[in-house]
Amino acid sequence: MVDSMAIHEYTARDIQVLEGLEPVRRRPGMYIGSTDERGLHHLVYEIVDNSIDEAMAGSASRVDVTIFSDGRVQVSDNGRGIPVDVHEQAGVSGLELVMTRLHAGGKFGGGGYKVSGGLHGVGASVVNALSDEMWVEVRRDGKVYRQEYRRGTPLGPVAVVGTVGPEITGTATQWLADRSIFSAIEYDFETLAERFREIAYLVKNVWIRFEDQRHDREISFYFEGGIVSFVRNAARERGPIHRTVASIERTINDVQVEAALQYTDGYSTLELSFANCINTGDGGTHLTGFRSALTRALNDYARKQKALKDEDANLTGEDVREGMVAVISVKLPEPQFEGQTKAKLGNAEVKGIVETAVADGLTQFLEEHPQEARRIVEKCLTAARAREAARRARELVIRKGALESSTLPGKLADCTERDPSNAEIYIVEGDSAGGSAKQGRDRRFQAILPLRGKILNVEKARPEKMLAHEEIRALITALGVGFGDSVDLARLRYHRVIIMTDADVDGAHIRTLLLTFFFRYMPQIIENGHLHIAQPPLYRAQNGKEAVYLFSDKEKDTYLAGHKSAAATLQRYKGLGEMNPDQLWTTTMDPQHRTMLCVTIADATAADQLFTRLMGDEVEPRRKFIQSHAAQVRNLDV
Repeated sequence: MVDSMAIHEYTARDIQVLEGLEPVRRRPGMYIGSTDERGLHHLVYEIVDNSIDEAMAGSASRVDVTIFSDGRVQVSDNGRGIPVDVHEQAGVSGLELVMTRLHAGGKFGGGGYKVSGGLHGVGASVVNALSDEMWVEVRRDGKVYRQEYRRGTPLGPVAVVGTVGPEITGTATQWLADRSIFSAIEYDFETLAERFREIAYLVKNVWIRFEDQRHDREISFYFEGGIVSFVRNAARERGPIHRTVASIERTINDVQVEAALQYTDGYSTLELSFANCINTGDGGTHLTGFRSALTRALNDYARKQKALKDEDANLTGEDVREGMVAVISVKLPEPQFEGQTKAKLGNAEVKGIVETAVADGLTQFLEEHPQEARRIVEKCLTAARAREAARRARELVIRKGALESSTLPGKLADCTERDPSNAEIYIVEGDSAGGSAKQGRDRRFQAILPLRGKILNVEKARPEKMLAHEEIRALITALGVGFGDSVDLARLRYHRVIIMTDADVDGAHIRTLLLTFFFRYMPQIIENGHLHIAQPPLYRAQNGKEAVYLFSDKEKDTYLAGHKSAAATLQRYKGLGEMNPDQLWTTTMDPQHRTMLCVTIADATAADQLFTRLMGDEVEPRRKFIQSHAAQVRNLDV
């Protein structure tokens, strides 16, 4: 019987109303995605995006970003400056309104901006709410206005703190992220620099200067070529098959459409989509329209040139995108993003606009550049033939039972758990390590898949060759999601996929080959946080009866420094097979004590270029990379 006295009476008094910016501090993930490094970087993006909106409005030509040694960040521009006059309805200055109220800004169709990335009017106020300290200075009307804040709350009214010439305008914003909210205040220079590089490509003739005073680094970006330069730079190391970049620029119904593409002799595709200079990593209607136009225009041209006969099947989207590097950018008055992090564009009308613009522009390019057009069509036809060969190879291995979900590879030691969210699989290097892992694991939820030798470098191989590789077939079958365009995460048999290789050069190479495979053929597993890298110990220190596992050279040095007088012996683990099953469980596989790295993609463009450079066919870019980073090597077998 339920105790009626224990039931709390639910009345209107129990309904809590969060005022001002308190909702942001209570649920920061709803506004910036997370409170780790990605969320920390998102604060910078929000403020920089506001300055870029000024540049897109034709009012700013320069943006300066500075990270100070104490973790403060400052963004300044030479735009019009945030309005400081009193807002009639709110009764406070425009500056205070923008910085302290959610959904307040000049980007809701009031005439301040034709296009902008700050759709929701929450960017600056969210940064303010999640900052321990913040100040904003506005230069306009010959004066310098300033307001300071503490965790989103103004410390006083907007005040005049100086004068400037009437021609000097702009906004400077400085903040210190709140350490009680963010797990660590550590900005990554390369991640931020790559984002600023993208912006400079997307907005022609804007100068972006980025200074990091923590490490005495500085870089500036300025591109007159726009996204054509973007594509040319991204395709350079992949081996372009035609010199001229195909570029399209059209405006339809106040929507500006820009697209540029170039084909390479590689097999992977790089498509980058942007809406109002926001990187839409999950695509959206603009990317859908681009793909439809690309497929239609190339099929029409190929049939017109008799490269495709009447009896031939059309080229598929997969055929026309193989080896392509493309950037699609749209600028529109009222973008509809999915979520505050703006990863996907949802405007339904944009699909048709982009499809029309790209189809017309690409058809014109093909007609005006017959030599480039011929090479592009030949590339697509080759991809179609390879696709057909891969289909036959897939059907062959399925008929043999190699990819059937009911026929798991014989080398797989499966677990008994049938709920994928509670199951994990270790991809282990070699039979010896596989044997230790099988004996040391908890067979209830841990599966072991040992791989023999180094798998195929898929960066240099077509899908049909990849499917012929026994170890890769075993991996695809064990995971159960398919590969390439057919990946279905709902069929993933283990929600934690863990790469566990030896702590030597060969182990690092095998790990890199596996990461290349996942990045190229199963990126969804990475994007959804399913891929991890195990961290086995490097050393075992024995001091009498005491045994300590050390996971890095730094830990080893610290341990030895504290045991100078003791007769400690040190064992260096080079192979997982050297560890007893109980040692492997204790140090690397026990969920209560293990350490694992979660593999993420912070920047798809940078990751794509890195895999191309290190794993692709071109030797020269790889040689230059090795030479330029040789001094940074810390672990090298001799």
